[in-house]
Amino acid sequence: MRRVLKTGGFAVLLFMVQNVTGQGLHFSQYYNAPMLVNPANTGFNPDYDYRIGGNYRNQWASVGNPFRTMSVWGDTKLFANRFENGWMGLGASLYSDKAGSGNLVSTNAYVSAAWHQMLGYNSLLSGGFSVGLVTKRIDITKLNFDNQWSGQFFDVNIPSNEPFAYTQTSYVDLQAGMNYAYFASDNLYFNAGLSVMHINTPQESFFAPNVADARVNRRYTGFVNASIKLQDLWIVNPNIYVSKMASAWETVVGFNANRNLSGDGEQQLILGLYYRHKDAVIPLVGYQVNDTRFTFNYDATTSNLGGINGARGAYEISIIKSGIFSNGGRSVKCPTVRF
Repeated sequence: MRRVLKTGGFAVLLFMVQNVTGQGLHFSQYYNAPMLVNPANTGFNPDYDYRIGGNYRNQWASVGNPFRTMSVWGDTKLFANRFENGWMGLGASLYSDKAGSGNLVSTNAYVSAAWHQMLGYNSLLSGGFSVGLVTKRIDITKLNFDNQWSGQFFDVNIPSNEPFAYTQTSYVDLQAGMNYAYFASDNLYFNAGLSVMHINTPQESFFAPNVADARVNRRYTGFVNASIKLQDLWIVNPNIYVSKMASAWETVVGFNANRNLSGDGEQQLILGLYYRHKDAVIPLVGYQVNDTRFTFNYDATTSNLGGINGARGAYEISIIKSGIFSNGGRSVKCPTVRF
């Protein structure tokens, strides 16, 4: 859209979306949205046979209309008993994002698959891909444009002269990625991955093709993380996440740590602290009971937007439940760091 204006705050939000999040789905708890980060994470949960999760993010509620992002997802292992040194992961995810004064709503549905192959006793190589259908719609009647400025206010009775052809657009989206994991010991684990989103650079526009041939740029994402167990009391997980889409970069670095509260690992306190470069400081707190984990974080804005929103950036909640299919114990084909 050309020169869309609502308020100064809304213009700032548009700028921040383009330059911080890379115009893509966005969670501070990226490690709790594994298939969004990399389809090779599908079924990569060595201790368990399946997991299901949900995420909710509310962003910039103090500046105009808030940005809300929600997801539900699940994945499972397949053929774990058929192949001695590998297994397949299959998953599905649904994301919904609502943003801005024009009620721009994005609905993304993906199916993903991955193969996980042990390399000896201590290494694991994973490759995966996903196929999704993305639908976006907008309420044009709730937007104001430069042509509607009367000199004192926006007059909705003045034609906008914007060449909109549609209020909804849909496209197929393709993603792929690879992960490598190294299990040094029962107390140390290392993992790194790379992924490419929007491989097919789909067309995304509310204008006719002869007016604008807008394409979604490829998004490249990399992450590195580790798990370190300390005296059977703490498992510390330092990690870094970097994503690039066109000229926009996002870098998040920090750690989360699990404290063994019950002695057997059935109850754990979760604490963490992250920093998104030039954007926010992100403290995290959570609790795990049995195989269910609850985590909450708050993004305290450190960018120039902090002067507008009073440093109130976003909050986020995630819930993940993992489990096994039989009573024969945990499904483990490779070493893991756990209590």
